[in-house]
Order: sequence, then structure tokens, then C-alpha cells
Amino acid sequence: MFEKIMVAIDQAEITNKLLDAAFEMARYKQTQVTLVNVSQEFVSNGMTYIPEHFLEEMLNEMEKASLEQLQQAKSKLLSAGINPETVQLQGDPAHELLNYARDTEQQLIIIGSRGLRGIKEMMLGSVSHKVSQLSSCPVLIVH
Repeated sequence: MFEKIMVAIDQAEITNKLLDAAFEMARYKQTQVTLVNVSQEFVSNGMTYIPEHFLEEMLNEMEKASLEQLQQAKSKLLSAGINPETVQLQGDPAHELLNYARDTEQQLIIIGSRGLRGIKEMMLGSVSHKVSQLSSCPVLIVH
């Protein structure tokens, strides 16, 4: 059905559900699965004084954690017989996911939902909501 599936890896709690969904979609056909994680480019704008090296260290730790998440997810799919690509991006998660999906002509995006509802979602926004509203391909949101 889908030849190119992008899986947005973010929260450790939901990653297994995302990978299960990707496996179910990809196991019967030659499907290219790409695991994508987006780390923020910035940490905070509102702090009065933070030493420059502290921000740099924090960003390096975030990048390291991102790569670790991707590697763990890749290992799980490899053990199930699927050899995914991994991609790490930086920036606004919704924006980066949408651009990558468009640029690489993905046919399905699998993404997790944090479960924000009502006012909280309106005020904080939701990556899965933005991606589902703006994507040019189908989006599977896993709860």
C-alpha cells in the first residue's frame, strides 16, 4: 500500500507503539521506513544569564539523546526484519517533519500524540495536530 513511510520518533513512552504500527504497515511489502527525530535548535529565550558553554553542552546532550532514540528504534525494527533509515533534524518539529516528508516524497507519516486536549492544545500547540493538518500525505496518529 505505502512504499515510503516516515516514523516521527519523539517520546520514549509511545515509541514502541509507533514502531509496532510501522512494522504492521511495512511487513508485507517492500517498504522504505525512515525514522526521524527532531531536536530543538534552541533551549530557552527567557533566561537572564546562562553561560555560553552551558547552552552548547545542553544542545550537544539533546543531539546525543536524539541519536540514541533513533538507534534504539532502528534496533527494534532490525530485529523484526525491517532495515530503516534514520534521520536527525533540528528546528521546529512540525515544520521540519513536514518539509522532510515533502522533500523525500513520503507516502505516510506515523506520529505519536501526547494527548493534549482543549485549552492546553490550543495554547501549547500540538506537533501531531499541525502535521496532520498541513501534510500532503496521510498521517497516522498513534495514541
